[in-house]
Amino acid sequence: MLEKTESKDLDLIDEKEFEKRFEEANKKHEKDVIELLQILAENKFSWGTIVERNAENYPDKIAVKFENIKLTYKEFNEWVNRYANYFIALGLKKGDIVDVLVPNRPEYLIIFTALGKIGAIGSLINTDLRERSLEHCLKVAPGKIIIVDENCFDAFDFIRSNLNLEEDTKLFFLPDQGKIPTPQGFIDLSQVVKDFPSSNPSTTSNVNSSDPLAYIFTSGTTGLPKASIFIHSRMVGSCYMIGLIVGELTLEDTMYIPLPLFHTTALCLGWAAAFGAGAAVALSRRFSVSRFWDDIYKFNATAFNYVGEMCRYLMNQPPNPNDFKNPVKTIIGNGLRPDIWKEFKKRFNITKVGEFYGASEIGLVFSNYLNFDCTVGYSANPYAIVKYDYDEETPVKNENGYMERVDLGETGLLLWGLPTENIFVGYTDKKATEKKLFRNVFEEGDVWFNSGDLMRDQGCNHVQFVDRIGDTYRWKAHNVSTTEVEEVLNVFEHISMSSAYGVKIPGTDGRAGMASIVLETNLEDFDFEVLAEHLKNNLPYYAIPIFLRFKSDLSATATFKFSKVDLKKEAYDINNISDQIYIMLPNKSGYTALTPEIYNKIQNRQYKF
Repeated sequence: MLEKTESKDLDLIDEKEFEKRFEEANKKHEKDVIELLQILAENKFSWGTIVERNAENYPDKIAVKFENIKLTYKEFNEWVNRYANYFIALGLKKGDIVDVLVPNRPEYLIIFTALGKIGAIGSLINTDLRERSLEHCLKVAPGKIIIVDENCFDAFDFIRSNLNLEEDTKLFFLPDQGKIPTPQGFIDLSQVVKDFPSSNPSTTSNVNSSDPLAYIFTSGTTGLPKASIFIHSRMVGSCYMIGLIVGELTLEDTMYIPLPLFHTTALCLGWAAAFGAGAAVALSRRFSVSRFWDDIYKFNATAFNYVGEMCRYLMNQPPNPNDFKNPVKTIIGNGLRPDIWKEFKKRFNITKVGEFYGASEIGLVFSNYLNFDCTVGYSANPYAIVKYDYDEETPVKNENGYMERVDLGETGLLLWGLPTENIFVGYTDKKATEKKLFRNVFEEGDVWFNSGDLMRDQGCNHVQFVDRIGDTYRWKAHNVSTTEVEEVLNVFEHISMSSAYGVKIPGTDGRAGMASIVLETNLEDFDFEVLAEHLKNNLPYYAIPIFLRFKSDLSATATFKFSKVDLKKEAYDINNISDQIYIMLPNKSGYTALTPEIYNKIQNRQYKF
């Protein structure tokens, strides 16, 4: 079990300062809170409603900036309507699924909103996925329509024959740079929508706040990604809670979004937050540390959407005299770690850090709307941080069989209270849904959602993120399933068994992938080059193990699960490990033996992972 941390390291919340800020914030945002609660209670407000309202209220205000493109709210809504009216003409209706394999670009926002106005469900496919993982996601939520971007076509085409598509499945192609023509069997979506009406479809009024808006894939602890159900109220709620209350954005702001839109961080904390305030979004195709500040100045962005690792990349860049002079005042995201929090704010002259913590599966959140440092924020939702046995990887239970809350300053497993199970929309897989629930936690009949995260109780309903537990770790801002990594390793020739887990690298956020492997052959005969290619073809880049440890055997628990506690503790410390360890160094495509020289460079942060 995790030991109690000394109070000086806890960043506890000062109670008097909390009461002062809490009272001020409540007075300032009382109107917004009342309006949001009324909207959610009526259950008639959808994402399409937000967009139509903005088009009416701010028709000439810039809504979207992308490269050399600018769309006003009126223009954006009109393009949404053309797509929506076209889809309706095809027979698409409320509840139908559409697979969306498109990277960041304005068309993504348009398609997502068009489907929302109909009440259709966009299955948002991670564009980094390849082969087995991509095939799985397309099969788990098969769409009546599949939309494939030009940049994703090769990955889709490679697994297309394995999808067993229905004869009436419609395939749409979304051109980008024009490097490839519209493939045979596909329809150019950008062309067929042009002549359709730009007026609001009547379907918007039939979509409720509680209706599904999208499927968002999360890495589970049991293998391949799970499709969590994302409802309209998540976007609508983010407009108010994140945009108006936490971020305090205005019509004059521009939110820069360099994160992928198939994740809720970009959807809710970036896009919805901006549109909730009538602000603009400035899209980037992807995060680029070298281009980041150039984009900020180009778009005159006053806010940006972040994950913690992104902030660390920015901090790792050489200091620039203009660091303090940028136009950004507010950042909204998750994962900014305490060790760089204050320094990051100071260096880049950031006034407000809208840190946020939640899960795609559930609408309960923490948000730093009181703008304290080094915290994921405050939650008015019922939650508990319970004592956790780190060695056994399970919550501690007392003599009566119930869990116990940690004391102030201590770390434990975060649970969300569910006054009714209906609050947990869950996954498309009912078994996966049930696995996330704890029953009879503090009393008979109660139900709690297992976050899978370790949190530190900071007091005043604030918590600090510590780490993820179990068979999922976080790397490159993605949750990685160790089961998925192990399955890919275990089918490789000459590998008998493997155990994957995350390990800490100095100067990085999250945990880097490491796998302990038992071979069926001698290490000298093992083909690392072929293994690297196998991993590249079957795993997203962020899930490929950085370290490989070769062992003669792997110890298992009584339930035949590999014990990873010692493996995680030992990590890649070659000073205390006799096993041979290999590493994939930054910007390298293959593995090399971990030497004392390389190890010391890693510990001294000389590599940029």
